[in-house]
Parts: sequence; structure tokens; C-alpha cells
Amino acid sequence: MITLICAVLLLAAGYFLYGKLVERVFRPDDRPTPAAAHPDGVDYIPMKTWRVFLIQLLNIAGTGPIFGALLGAVFGPVVFLWIVFGSILGGAVHDYMSGMISLRMDGASVSEIVGAYLGPAAKQVMRIFSLVLLVLLGAVFTTSPAALIARLTPSWMNTTFWLVVILIYYVLATLLPIDKLIGKLYPVFGTVLLLMAVGIIVGLVAGGYHLPELTLVNQNPTGRPVWPFMFITVACGAISGFHGTQSPMMARCLTSEKDGRKIFYGAMIAESVIALVWAAAGVAFYDATGGLQAALTELGQSGVVYEISVSLLGTFGGALAIVGVVVCPISSGDTAFRSARLTIADWFHIDQSSLPKRLAVTLPLLAAGAVLTQVDFDVVWRYFSWSNQTLAMITLWAAAMYLARHGAKRWHSLMCALPATFMSGVSCTYILMADEGFRLSSAISYPVGIAFAAACAAVYGYKTYGKKEVRL
Repeated sequence: MITLICAVLLLAAGYFLYGKLVERVFRPDDRPTPAAAHPDGVDYIPMKTWRVFLIQLLNIAGTGPIFGALLGAVFGPVVFLWIVFGSILGGAVHDYMSGMISLRMDGASVSEIVGAYLGPAAKQVMRIFSLVLLVLLGAVFTTSPAALIARLTPSWMNTTFWLVVILIYYVLATLLPIDKLIGKLYPVFGTVLLLMAVGIIVGLVAGGYHLPELTLVNQNPTGRPVWPFMFITVACGAISGFHGTQSPMMARCLTSEKDGRKIFYGAMIAESVIALVWAAAGVAFYDATGGLQAALTELGQSGVVYEISVSLLGTFGGALAIVGVVVCPISSGDTAFRSARLTIADWFHIDQSSLPKRLAVTLPLLAAGAVLTQVDFDVVWRYFSWSNQTLAMITLWAAAMYLARHGAKRWHSLMCALPATFMSGVSCTYILMADEGFRLSSAISYPVGIAFAAACAAVYGYKTYGKKEVRL
């Protein structure tokens, strides 16, 4: 219990201290935001700060801080360190910078940001890479809630039935103005998501469960090493490239740059608290990482969430928790497809105020997502996890270049360059070792991953050496 309390307090301190420092480095001002400068009634729509915060939280949350945290908890309480410090120093910085740079670039998608600061070749790669990631994520966040809803409904409403229903909803949410379905529903369900996390903690304490305390020992019963697997498994609760695709969407709705820390940095911190709750719940409920691993193998992630929720909170509380777990992936799935639409629109300069043009971009994306829902969930999730962290790596390097070019002091860019270097090592090492990668031994993968991270840092140093500030 002490570890969990300390972890939550550290996250809060990170928001007020390190988040404030990041804000000072970026230097937000009173210039008109894209929503104020040219509202289009579809994507560029001014909204209240509290509403944008809850939408951003629900956008980025998905099943990531729940499923990912449960899978990461199999490594033991060491996962708390990654969630806390990964979020404060990496994930929240990533989300803030991607959102704020987008604000300065008139609401540009993350691929356009990368192109502006890493070059035209990187822009083309990022356009394709981010589109693949978004469609993968849309498929993941269609399959997982459909399977969970199917467990709660009559047998004729099976997983396939709910897949179709969810995809129809995605069509509407992707096409309609953002202040309609998304703007009205997300604040409500964002609140449910937070209440669900509070309910789980209260249930654990009231039930007398032993919450795990910090240890650096790897407790994974399969023997899988912490490096790099834990850092890929727990993505959305610590750092996630997907968030970089969502922050620009909310950058098109902000009315003041000075609200950026509350929205982008703050939503990431809130998501990390949710991840901490579920990581603790997984180990505490099943009494050990071995029990959690066995439950995940037998029931799958959705089954584990259902069992924990109903056991801790009873029928009503369990229903509340399940609603949160069902809604949050759907809310990320629809905005994944919406973000994919905007990425293509930015790429080919397609006017999105026209409904037929929005429809022409949306339908092929959803068709691709529908095909991917037929692929095994675990396989899609593994590829999504790696591509997600690789996207975060690239976005952080672009943000580091932004600060090197526009920051007041050279060392300011290290706020992004250091986590970018770390994620470069994680991403490279993982794809070399993983079953879905090259399956190389740690004796080869570790030094190559370190060398790759060092090479990225060296190239960054060479490109930024002697650069002078250009105020943007």
C-alpha cells in the first residue's frame, strides 16, 4: 500500500514540478489558437478546457493502462517505477510537446510535425507508419470491447455482432463534428473511467487484499527479462506514441496555449494513475504474479478485468467498471480512425468540411480495420505495442529538434532527447529479441540496441551543434 501511495504522490509532484518546468521551456503565450483563428465546424471547434481534458483522457486511455498494466504487473512491482518515471519524464513530455507543437503548426498531425523537424523523408515514413499504427489500434480497440460486451449479453449477441455495431458507431464518430458524439459523450465516460479506478482501489482496501510493495526483483514466472519487454508491454500507462496522434486533435479545440499543461501533461498523469491501480489490482487480487499470469492465460485480459471488477465491487460496481473498460477502448478506437482521417487529409490537402470527402477517406480506413479484427488479438497487440513505442521514439526526436531550434537554451532540448534516446534503445532491442521480430539472443540484442540508441544521440548532437535559437 505504501508503494502505491508514494507512486501516486510522485505522479502528482511530477505534474506540478516537472510539468511546470516543461511548460516554462516551451513558453506558451497568448497568440490565437487554431480553433479561434479558423473554426471549421468539424475538427477546429473551440471547447471548454475541462471538456477537452476529459476527451483527451478518454482518447489516450483505451485498454492500454488497463490491459497493458495487467500484463506489465506480471513482472512484479518493479512495473510501478516504469509507470511513474516513464510518465513524468517521457510520456507526459511526449504528449505535451506533440500537442503544443501542433498548436504552433495550426493543428498539424504528428507526421507533419516530424516532417518539419526531421526532414521530408521522415515525413513520408511517419505518414505511413502512423497510419498503420492507427488502423492497428482501431482494430485492437474494436476486438477487445466486442469480446467483453459479448460476455455480458445473450448468446446471439456474440463477438461478431458487437464488432459490427462498434464499426457502425466508428463511422459516425469519425465523420461527425467533434463536438457532437465525442464532445458530448466523452466527458461523461471520462468521469466514469476515473470513478472506476477509485472503486477498484476502495474494493482492494476494503477487501483486505495485500497490495504489493516495491522490489526490483523480476517476478515474471515465464522468466522473460524486464529489459526490454516490460517497457514495450506497458505503453499507454507510461509512454505511448499513439498519444502523439491524439494530442493534435485536441490542439484543434483548445482556446488558449496556457491550458496545454492541464490538457496534455495532465491527462497523461491521470492515465498513469489508472495504470498504477490496475497493476496493483492484478497482483493483489491473484496474490502473486504467478496467479495473475495463470489467470491471463486462462481468461485473457478481458476475463481478468471482468473477474476483478465483479469480485471487488459487486454487481452494480462491477457493471460500472465494465462500462468504463468497454467505453475507453471504443473511445480510443473511434479517435484512432478519426486521427487517421486527419492524417490523410493533411497529407493530400483534402478539405474536411465536405461530408462526401470525409466519407471517401473514412470508409477505406474502417474497411481495413474490419479485416484486421479477424486476426488473432494477441498477435495484433504485440505488433501494435512495438510500433506504438517506435512512434513515441520518433516523435520525441522531432520534439527535441524543435527545442534545439526554438528553445531558450541548448540544454532544454535534453528534456526530449534523453527519453528519445532511451526509447530508441528499447524499440531496437525489442524488435531484435521478440518472437514477432528477429528472435536474436540478448547477447546480440542488448549491445546492438545500446549502439543504436547511442548512434541516434550522436546524430542528434551533430545536427544541433552550434544551432541558435529561432523564436517561433
